[in-house]
Amino acid sequence: MENMSAVELEIIDNEFLRQFETTIDGQKAKIEYALQERKIFLTKLVMSEEHLDKGYEQDFIIAVFNVIQERNIRLVPTSPIIAKFMRKNRRKYKDLLPVGINI
Repeated sequence: MENMSAVELEIIDNEFLRQFETTIDGQKAKIEYALQERKIFLTKLVMSEEHLDKGYEQDFIIAVFNVIQERNIRLVPTSPIIAKFMRKNRRKYKDLLPVGINI
C-alpha cells in the first residue's frame, strides 16, 4: 500500500469527547485518547476503510504525534494500528514514549 496522500491535516482536539478529529475528503476520522498525568494513551483509530486503503492513517497519526510533541507530553499507543506505526517509526518517535515503555 503506497501512501499517496501526504496531505496537511487540520487536527481538532475535542477534549469533551477525548478524541483528536480531522476531516479527509469530507469524512471524519478520529483517534480516541485517555489522558493520565503527563501521558496520553491513544486507544482507538476510527477511519473509513477507503481512507485506510489509501494510507491516510499515517498522515493522521503523524499530525496527532506532532500535536502531542508540541504539548510536551508522553504517548502510549494502545491502539494496534498506532502501535504498529510506532514500531515502524521507532527511531523518529521514541522520545514520545514514557521512560521504560518499549513498543
